[in-house]
Amino acid sequence: MKYMLLIYNNPDALEALSDEERNGLMGEVDDLLAELTKSGELVGGEALAHPSTTKTIRSHAGVLATTDGPFLEAKELLAGYAMVEVESVDRAVEIAARWPDARTGAMEVRAVMDTAGMEM
Repeated sequence: MKYMLLIYNNPDALEALSDEERNGLMGEVDDLLAELTKSGELVGGEALAHPSTTKTIRSHAGVLATTDGPFLEAKELLAGYAMVEVESVDRAVEIAARWPDARTGAMEVRAVMDTAGMEM
């Protein structure tokens, strides 16, 4: 089963880290990605650009409006995702729990629907 691991962090908190601390966190991510690549569990993933580059489109009374910035007023914002294909949700949760952002932000584990869409 495929799972999307949604990575949430606080970009301001990351920017406040020293280069050594930030490099340490990124090293953990690199090690985990290498492990998942070797095991064949990593399907893909991407980091997202800074939230200041975000545009949000909403409908208000049938009129579409575009605003700058992410859609939530929160400190922790969607920073990226990893897609894994694993045997169980427990394995996906295990992987997400090892992500550094699980300690400082949040990780969301969400099953990816197959083409039939029966998971809804």
